Amino acid sequence: MTTEARARQVRVLLVDDHEVERNREIAVVGEAGSVAEAVREAARTIPDVVVMDLRLPDGSGVEACREIRNANDEVKVLILTSHADEDALFSAVLAGASGYVLKDLDPAGIQKSIIEVGRGGSLLDPQMATRVLERMRRGSAQHPADDPFSTLTPREDRILDMIADGLTNRSIAEELSLSEKTVKNYVSEIYAKLNVERRSQASRLATERRMRKQQ
Repeated sequence: MTTEARARQVRVLLVDDHEVERNREIAVVGEAGSVAEAVREAARTIPDVVVMDLRLPDGSGVEACREIRNANDEVKVLILTSHADEDALFSAVLAGASGYVLKDLDPAGIQKSIIEVGRGGSLLDPQMATRVLERMRRGSAQHPADDPFSTLTPREDRILDMIADGLTNRSIAEELSLSEKTVKNYVSEIYAKLNVERRSQASRLATERRMRKQQ
């Protein structure tokens, strides 16, 4: 391959268990298996695109996306996942992901997605993108003047943000050096203060709050 051809290749960092077929337009420059490794390898290799799993052993791909983008906003992140999770997609968009596609896409489609994101494009699964945009349009009108978040303690506020990042109670417990039972109690208190019953509802409120802060 000529030097010119290599220069046109999209440099890719693979995170977790993704298998990406190589071709003349894609060069895999590194691999990682956790949030910490992803952030470290992204800083070391400076890829064009990080192909990121949504769920990682030590946390969320959304969390890794945010850290990578905060360190270098020229590095693009493509979330590749098995699950069409609307709340996770919403969090990924707010974290700066350029794309969110499902693993059941054929290999040629995944390659095309990587190349498109690597060359500056933005790519989201069309049906999910439509639902997220509808949610974003509704967001500013969904909350009363009274701020339900004002009653949260700093620890509860942090746990709520981690819920929005897609972390499980176990992952939150490990991150904060707490017992899983303690985290469960915090989560129950958060639900009561926000007047919600499910994790997805709490995550939605938190991500919409983030979006309002960015406006």
